[in-house]
Amino acid sequence: MSDISIRVEGRAGHITLTRPQALNAMSYEMCLAIEDALDLWVDDDAVKMVIIDAEGDKAFCAGGDIQELYDTGLRGDFAYGQLFRRDEYRLNAKIAEYPKPYIAFMQGFTMGGGVGISCHGSARVVCETSQIAMPECGIGLVPDVGGSLLLAQAPGRLGEYLGLTTARMGAADAIYAGFADIYIPKSKWPDLIAKLTETGDLDTLEAAAEDAPAGQLADQQADIDANFGGEGLRDITNALQSDGGDFAQDAMKRLSRNSPLSMAVAVEMIHRLRGPGADIRRALELEYRFTYRAMEHGDFLEGVRAAVIDKDRSPKWQHDLAAPPSLAVTRMLMPLGADKLTFDNEGTAS
Repeated sequence: MSDISIRVEGRAGHITLTRPQALNAMSYEMCLAIEDALDLWVDDDAVKMVIIDAEGDKAFCAGGDIQELYDTGLRGDFAYGQLFRRDEYRLNAKIAEYPKPYIAFMQGFTMGGGVGISCHGSARVVCETSQIAMPECGIGLVPDVGGSLLLAQAPGRLGEYLGLTTARMGAADAIYAGFADIYIPKSKWPDLIAKLTETGDLDTLEAAAEDAPAGQLADQQADIDANFGGEGLRDITNALQSDGGDFAQDAMKRLSRNSPLSMAVAVEMIHRLRGPGADIRRALELEYRFTYRAMEHGDFLEGVRAAVIDKDRSPKWQHDLAAPPSLAVTRMLMPLGADKLTFDNEGTAS
């Protein structure tokens, strides 16, 4: 497959995304290919670890390839999107639960679907160009691919802030928020990956680690906690408007661009996942309740139209930020019954 290279090198199973011209956006076929490789290597004693990286300087993976999702949804065909996400989420869970070291090298943009194939790994490497984000609320989705769990586990109310504002994190901020582990300048990556494949020794990573350039989230934590601790989206917007400071004004400006329905659901999801009882499967199952319905009942098609298709940046959301929905949030997160996410691969298109 021209979009991805999968091979065994030395002691490592090595996956490289090879469509830098598309910011390594992940297609459905790429998703299935990664899963097939993980299934093949899990019982292969010769493979001591898995390494995933990508070609190009601009992006590890800027997200999922949403063009076909949009095209099928516009025709009223919601089944393709539901299948894509079901199989993608199964892959995300498999990565999070993988019994062998899974090492991700994340340069440039790592967003949405890119987070799902990297940030659940056992070792997550960032560099000076890394920009990590969950931008889904801006196109009428919610933080998914297990991102809702990462947000729920972030310090204080940082999860609500990152999910609702879709703010990008540089290397230090990604480490602080729990989306990455180690900072290593990108110039060192080729030699480092060569050593890892040769030795299969994870200590090589720690030996190469450096201090990341300073971030800003730690300094903003008090403002974030003060403004994003409400029970729902309305509480958060009220707090921001009452605060009125520079941080609050910037955050409110960011929120004003995004889908009120998506943001209200994101807050509810993060709250449900905060605590010791949550795990990757619980998060993905909850996310799937929303994304299963997103085309038909959410703002997804309009969000993609405004951001990607027409690029007018003027989406017509279903709800107003001044009056965030509550009943719609409940509906979007209702159990799916027989359509529940099950993490089996029956019916997967190959």
